Amino acid sequence: MSNDRAARIEASLLAEMEFDHLQIVDESSNHSVPEGAQSHFKLVLVAGRFDGMSRIARHRLINDLLADEFSGGLHALAIHAYTHAEWQARFGEAPMSPACAKA
Repeated sequence: MSNDRAARIEASLLAEMEFDHLQIVDESSNHSVPEGAQSHFKLVLVAGRFDGMSRIARHRLINDLLADEFSGGLHALAIHAYTHAEWQARFGEAPMSPACAKA
């Protein structure tokens, strides 16, 4: 198994879905975790599969696809899942993650 969590996340998602936009950002360095922890990620996803799905259903789908990562040390996942129309309405930008209060 790869030590690169971002690569594993990408492989897991692409094995089950097609995306028009897929961005995986390791935000672990913004948190109080050991260097190289790979524990906090942000996903920006645009897919036709999200059409007609509620926001919570989209999040549940992505969390289910990444269940192995959560059981293997993934601590936090910010999910920004959009339909094509929602993504265009946002001008192709996801919100910034909030700052973490480092201990």
